[in-house]
Amino acid sequence: MQDRITIKDVAERAGVSYQTVSKVLNHQAKVKPQTEARIRKAAEDLGYQPDQAASSLRSRRSRMIGYSGSPWPANQANPILDQFLQGMLHAAERAGYYLLCFPHHTGERQVEPYRQLIESRRVDGFVVSGVEYDDPRLQFLLDKGFPFVAFGRSNVGMRFSFVDVDGKAGMRKVVEHLVARGRRHIAALSWPDNSRVGQDRMAGYREAMQSAGIDINPDWIARGEGSVTFGHQVMQGWLALPSERRPEAVAAFNDGMAVGAMQAIQENRLAVGVDLAVTGFDDLPMTQYLTPPLTTVRLPVAEIGERVIKMLVNSLENNSAEVQHELVEPELVVRQSSTGEKASGD
Repeated sequence: MQDRITIKDVAERAGVSYQTVSKVLNHQAKVKPQTEARIRKAAEDLGYQPDQAASSLRSRRSRMIGYSGSPWPANQANPILDQFLQGMLHAAERAGYYLLCFPHHTGERQVEPYRQLIESRRVDGFVVSGVEYDDPRLQFLLDKGFPFVAFGRSNVGMRFSFVDVDGKAGMRKVVEHLVARGRRHIAALSWPDNSRVGQDRMAGYREAMQSAGIDINPDWIARGEGSVTFGHQVMQGWLALPSERRPEAVAAFNDGMAVGAMQAIQENRLAVGVDLAVTGFDDLPMTQYLTPPLTTVRLPVAEIGERVIKMLVNSLENNSAEVQHELVEPELVVRQSSTGEKASGD
């Protein structure tokens, strides 16, 4: 039986000290690219497998990152979260970490899994998503002084590292586009008042309407669960109004509500993009295949997943408590649902 390949075997093959090999393979040292390549090739050629259990005991690190996410609306698949998760997985693997995913709880139970994972030392840090106002998870982790990075912002004055999408800028682009197409009676399908993301996007809607000199009709702002059903019901109500009281464009705060609105318009034998313009937000994979294709706002979610992990790993590796912020501007993708014309391409 062949003896187990050790780190000293790799060092001998690569022509460096075993301490250098250890630091390079554990992402704890910066060496010349040629040296790192030589070390990694030697490890691969020899089939070296590090003893992760022993390494964790020595460093008191698990090299695990805890993550819990929930779909919105509840009980519906969310391709946005899937893309975010894939981005995190790949970035964590490249940095020598793994994700430990656990169920998302609501109410008073939200904090308990975080407490258990910290006390059992199973994770080195957390990525927190689905962040809302007065989020108890954030306050708990801040009180504990435990490393985490959030996908999203919370209350003004809470100091923590985050990466977030500039939803206000995204919705501002939507309204400016609709105004440029000659639409002025623009309705909004929004989330409830307590939705932090919804408030951010609503700020962009209001700002753009005011900049265009357009009065906002409160009857054309609907707040609800953000589902296809909600978008459909609200749009049916607006279409039941006399023609002079109907909106001529609908800016939905997610793609699901936009799909529901489009369905209601078409059921009333009206043309989406011609009689009423419709826009969404998030650019779910299906939106380009709708009839007509949906104008929406594209979020670089996989890239954000990578950025969140890089920010957290940098904090862990450098034992840094520095607070970092990244606000990512989304991209408006114009398609036929708001123009009545075939889009030139995404």
